[in-house]
Amino acid sequence: MKKLLISLALGWGILSAGPLALAQTAAPAAATAVVQASAPEATPAAPAAAVAAPAPAVAASDAATAAPVLVPNKGDTAWMMVSTLLVILMTVPGLALFYGGLVRSKNMLSVLMQVMVTFSLIVVLWFIYGYSLAFTEGNQFIGGLDRLFMKGIWDNAAGTFANAATFSKGVVIPEIVFAAFQATFAGITCTLIVGSFAERIKFSAVLMFMVLWFTFSYAPMAHMVWFWMGPDAYTGKEVVDAMTSKAGMLWQWGALDFAGGTVVHINAAVAGLVGAFFIGKRIGYGKEAMAPHSLTLTMVGASLLWVGWFGFNAGSALEANGFAALAFINTFGATAAAVLTWSIGEALLKGKSSMLGAASGAVAGLVAITPAAGNVGVGGALIIGLISGFAGLWGVTGLKKMLGADDSLDVFGVHGVCGILGALLTGVFNSPALGGPGYVADWVTATMVTSADYSIAAQVLVQAKAVGLTVVWSGVVSAIAYFIVDKTIGLRVSEEDEREGLDITSHGETAYSR
Repeated sequence: MKKLLISLALGWGILSAGPLALAQTAAPAAATAVVQASAPEATPAAPAAAVAAPAPAVAASDAATAAPVLVPNKGDTAWMMVSTLLVILMTVPGLALFYGGLVRSKNMLSVLMQVMVTFSLIVVLWFIYGYSLAFTEGNQFIGGLDRLFMKGIWDNAAGTFANAATFSKGVVIPEIVFAAFQATFAGITCTLIVGSFAERIKFSAVLMFMVLWFTFSYAPMAHMVWFWMGPDAYTGKEVVDAMTSKAGMLWQWGALDFAGGTVVHINAAVAGLVGAFFIGKRIGYGKEAMAPHSLTLTMVGASLLWVGWFGFNAGSALEANGFAALAFINTFGATAAAVLTWSIGEALLKGKSSMLGAASGAVAGLVAITPAAGNVGVGGALIIGLISGFAGLWGVTGLKKMLGADDSLDVFGVHGVCGILGALLTGVFNSPALGGPGYVADWVTATMVTSADYSIAAQVLVQAKAVGLTVVWSGVVSAIAYFIVDKTIGLRVSEEDEREGLDITSHGETAYSR
């Protein structure tokens, strides 16, 4: 307990030092347009919002201009609040049960605790400084401190709320809702990492690592991919270059990431893989049976993930419109397709299809369609889903053996492999010639790229660069964070504690009566 308190104290110390070290002096909040989005795509006109990432831009409220006051649509606001609830459902209890069923019974509660407490910790950090670092104007790598402690997000005296831009000109949602929605993304990303080092890490080490990694990997990646000045900032061709230069680096590149292929899945998967190497293999790995103790709970968790993922992907349109519906149906179809191909592949390899395989296939499809959800047509989504089932199966069998790491619950095999696959195929099936919506070529007029002007090779190259940067960034930050934790409080529990089980040794309770 003493070590836990020490680690928490160290973590909270970073709250004051970390953001200050990363962030620049931000522009005056009043004149800023905190904006996010992922790639320059999303039709701000009628079919508003889509080909972009799940993030908006805090709509600018420049008192110096005589622009009309924008009022959020109640339907959009309600949809975004429901989407936020769905993503919470994905994590607690969805991901917690999915992971919990996959470990041995003596470690069930430790996984539930790591997921629930990590999620809660990150949500708190998000509202203190994470949101500001990710979604305010700073530089191409990180935001500023305009929204530190959620400052300026609402005026309690006047009873008025700041707005966040969507992907449509003249359409906004309350920034406070957008901040809550994005908090769930930060939370679930960090909890995904837990699966890589399950059953052998100290609880205090988990929390300390999460503070470091969230601050120096998640927040910068979210800013680089999703922050931009919003569609209403593009008032004329003379301001295009100036506005674009204020966006995150990957957004400037034109990388497409609708709901977090790079920011969430690849980012977390790399952190998990590095952790698996740093912490080492479980005692008895490869020699003793380590079968999942409850595939029933894993199936329940996978089902909750599937349901919650509709909020994750469709909510990333930021409006209740056609692109939200496109992301919704693509999430539905791609996941079903991946369940089928994983099951078929397993039957071909092992002679039988398993419940574990079907549940894993669902997650593989959900991961792969995340960056593509509103960026591809229905046919493209089905193809992505079909391929991801086979790719994920290879990730947890062939690739895992090649890497030689004890990635306990196959975080990299599923989230890493399928996240990379989805990010690259987004560049292919976003093409209007292949049924995709394309991207916004001109934000001043909200003109979409034409089929003749769309280059699949060029877009796939941009996607590959975004994947590469994410892998390197997360890998370096993760290695440094694990090293710091190991040298301060230690990463791994004792051999005796590991054999006894973390439920008893770390938390003093058991999931099941003996």
